[in-house]
Amino acid sequence: MNAPLFNLPLLLLPTAESAGTTGTAATGASQWGILIVMPLIILVFYFLVMRPQNKKQKEAKKMLESLRKGDRVVTIGGLRGTVLSVKEDAVVLLVDEKTNTKLEYSKNAVSSVLKREEEPSTQPATTEPTKE
Repeated sequence: MNAPLFNLPLLLLPTAESAGTTGTAATGASQWGILIVMPLIILVFYFLVMRPQNKKQKEAKKMLESLRKGDRVVTIGGLRGTVLSVKEDAVVLLVDEKTNTKLEYSKNAVSSVLKREEEPSTQPATTEPTKE
């Protein structure tokens, strides 16, 4: 029988043919098959769904913790602005420089950082000696 691979769990279930005289042997074999297939399904589910979601949550948390003044951000509603100040659970965004419009949003409303403000370098600027 050339059954597709996605029918494998169905092949392990007891059928009417196996319910005859050797019903207990066939049922026992199908129970072992289910015990083997179920952990495999859970493992695939973990690697395809849960693990990538956890990675995204960690990246989002790291991004929110690293917000600082001067960053250009986008909120979940699509609003773009520049971070003026960062509070414990909120950020103040400058939306329009002409009218000096400021809005306060929850940190969780920030979906991404467009442009990160460059950190000032801690190394002193070196100047080359002039040739005279």
